[in-house]
Amino acid sequence: MSTATPQATPKAFPQAAIAARANFDAIRYAQLWEDADVLTSALGNRQGQTLVSICSAGDNALAMLLLDPAKLVAIDLSPAQIACLQIRIAAYRSLSHDEFLELMGARPSAQRGILLDRAAALLDADIAEFWQHRRDDVIAYGLGGTGKFERYFRVFRKWMLPLAQSRSTIDEVFRSKPYEQRKAFFESRWNNIRWKWLLKFFFSNFVMGRLGRDPAFFDHVEGSLADHVASRLYHAGVDLDPAGNPYLHYILKGIQGEALPLAWRAEHYETIRSRLDRLDLRCGSLEAFVTTGEKADGFNLSDIFEYMDASVFESVYGSIVKAANPGARLVYWNMMVPRRVPAKFSTQIAPQSDLEMEGKKADKAFFYSDFVVEDVL
Repeated sequence: MSTATPQATPKAFPQAAIAARANFDAIRYAQLWEDADVLTSALGNRQGQTLVSICSAGDNALAMLLLDPAKLVAIDLSPAQIACLQIRIAAYRSLSHDEFLELMGARPSAQRGILLDRAAALLDADIAEFWQHRRDDVIAYGLGGTGKFERYFRVFRKWMLPLAQSRSTIDEVFRSKPYEQRKAFFESRWNNIRWKWLLKFFFSNFVMGRLGRDPAFFDHVEGSLADHVASRLYHAGVDLDPAGNPYLHYILKGIQGEALPLAWRAEHYETIRSRLDRLDLRCGSLEAFVTTGEKADGFNLSDIFEYMDASVFESVYGSIVKAANPGARLVYWNMMVPRRVPAKFSTQIAPQSDLEMEGKKADKAFFYSDFVVEDVL
C-alpha cells in the first residue's frame, strides 16, 4: 500500500542549473534547519489557498499544513529529499506521536527498526527499498540523523566538541537563565580559545563544503563561514534562550530536548495527520512549477537563491513572480550570499520589513544572516 494519493505522487520535471554541479542522489538534510515557527508566522493566514514549498527533509512543508491551505506543493531537485517527506507521511499515518519522535531520533529508542517497518509498509516498493538500505542508520540515529549535514554534526560532536567544552558546560547551555546570565556564561565559559580555533577549522567553507553541504553550494559565497557562524551563535546562545532551541540542542547533544521543531510537536500532530492528502509531491526544479500554468499564494523558498549566480537568480525570481497570484508572499533565507528582489522586478514587489525584523529576532535556526519576506503586488 502506498502513502501517495493522486495529489501526492511525485512528478518529474526538468532540473535546474545547480543540478549539473551538485550531487542530489543522497540525503543532504534529514531534518530541517530553518525555523518553521518563523516561516509560518511570516506566511500568515493562508486558509484555503495554494502554497509551494522547497521540500528538503519535509518538516517545514508539513508545518505549513497548519496554515490550512487547500493544496501544498512540495518540490525538490533531489529524489532522496522527496523520500524523506514520503517516509514522514507514512509515519504520521501509522505511528503515535511518541513513536514518531522515537523514529525521527528526537527521543532514545530501542524499537526504531520496528517503527520503520510499520511506516515503510505504507510506501511504494521503491521508496521502501530506499529506506531499507538506510535501516542501520535509522536504527542508530533516527530518520532525522541520516543526512550528510547531520553526519557532519556527529563528527563535530564526537571528535571536535570535547576538545573545547566539557559535558557539564554543554549541559549548562540548556539550563534556562536570564539574558545577563547567558551573556556572562557565553563570555566566561563557552567562548574560550579552543572553541574559537574549533570554529575556524570545522566551520570553514572547505570543511563544511566537503563534510556538511555540497562544495557547489559555496560557488557564490564570499567571506568566512566560520566568522559568520560565530556571530550567529551569539544570537542563538545569548540573544535567545538556548533551552528552547531544538537545532542547537541537536548540534551539541545529538537529540532534541523538550523543545521540538514545529511539525514534531504533540499539539499539532493530529492536525497535520488530517491534512496529509493536501500534499502534492514533485521531484524537479522550482522553475518547472511555472510551466504547469499553476498559480500559488505563498512560497517557502528556503535558501535556494544562494546557489545561483545573479543572472540565474533574476531569471528564476521572475518565473516565481509569474506563478504568483496577486498578494502572494515569498519567504526565503540568505546565509552568506545576499539575495533580494532584483531591480527588474522591484515595482512588482513590496518588502515586508516589519515581518522580516520579527523573524530575524525570533529565528532559532541560527545559520542564516538574512530573512526575507516579500509580497507580490
